[in-house]
Amino acid sequence: MTQPGPDPDPDGAPGFLEPAYGSRSLSEVLPAVATALGSSALDSPRPDARSGGTAPEGGLVLPEAAAYVVFLIDGLGAQQLRRYAHAAPFLATLLEQHEPGTAGVPSTTATSLTSLGTALAPGTHGLVGFTSRIPGTERLLNALMWDKGIDPTQWQPHPTAFERLAAAGVRTTVINKRDFAGTGLTVAAQRGGEYLGADRVGERIAAAVSCSSATASLTYAYEADLDWTGHKFGVSSPQWLQQLAMIDAEAEQLREALPERVRLLVVADHGMVDSPPEARIDVDAAEHLVLREGVTLLGGEARFRHLYCAGGAVADVAATWREVLGHRAEVLTRDEAVRRGWFGAAIATVLPRIGDVVVACRGDAAVVSTTDFAYENTLVGLHGSLSPAEMLIPMIVA
Repeated sequence: MTQPGPDPDPDGAPGFLEPAYGSRSLSEVLPAVATALGSSALDSPRPDARSGGTAPEGGLVLPEAAAYVVFLIDGLGAQQLRRYAHAAPFLATLLEQHEPGTAGVPSTTATSLTSLGTALAPGTHGLVGFTSRIPGTERLLNALMWDKGIDPTQWQPHPTAFERLAAAGVRTTVINKRDFAGTGLTVAAQRGGEYLGADRVGERIAAAVSCSSATASLTYAYEADLDWTGHKFGVSSPQWLQQLAMIDAEAEQLREALPERVRLLVVADHGMVDSPPEARIDVDAAEHLVLREGVTLLGGEARFRHLYCAGGAVADVAATWREVLGHRAEVLTRDEAVRRGWFGAAIATVLPRIGDVVVACRGDAAVVSTTDFAYENTLVGLHGSLSPAEMLIPMIVA
């Protein structure tokens, strides 16, 4: 079990927060919901060798209820919610009553949604980043866009928590945008739940109220707009603050619309940091081309890079990146990252998807590629690394 807690940073930059696997990470959310519903469906041993049952000290325990609605707000870190409480008084007040949890590593949407949906750590469910290598190839799988040649049930073969709950007689529903129905990520992370398309707030709230009317039901609803706004305009921008206020009102309206017998659990997939241009390292800039040496494929995302290396080049690549980036990033080989527990229990089929070297940015740094990921360099807000701003997420019961 990994407990959340910052590691010291000798250079004075904010320390990293290790993922709280087995205690209060996203992998524990649906097992805790199942227990609160009176179901033992998620108590049996899972592929990551963690058994269910009594939560460890400090772990996630939820109040008993006939039904739960899990409302996931993409991009709402606990630190941001606390800092901008004036824009979200409903959620911020509740946050003070509940200990936050953590995202997994990397702190990115595809990884987090799959951890929630499967109740597994990334090293087991296999979605180890925004982009990761398809083993045996020099191609990347974009976990949000997916690849028609990749079967999501093979890429992520473990039964989801939705499947296991549904098989045990719990009504499970996924409420999300119509465009996301049947996508690779949806199938990998959320198969087994009845899918209801809802593109507007009113649709989403009405669907959640209707679906949660069944006793022993789990209804999952997803809100994407805060993350988009943060990427585009930055955290604390007027646009982001207005969006946060709208989502706070949505959460309060949802709570008011649900009957008292239904509990509302508000969580997030990650937080976000703004990365200014001067904090970015472009691997395609002339002064940084040395970072390309020995790297055959650049994956991950700007705050958390997967480096796939030529044969025999891993040690040299790691040494070069450490020298160039210095205090701006933690550079680990795959073996070092796995030993540190960043991905949780890592199984053999998943290991080749993790970079031979992984690069986790500190502070507001980012590693960009204006050749391979040009769009990414246009974004203001970023996430993926292990800073508290990215890792800490609300786990609020209302």
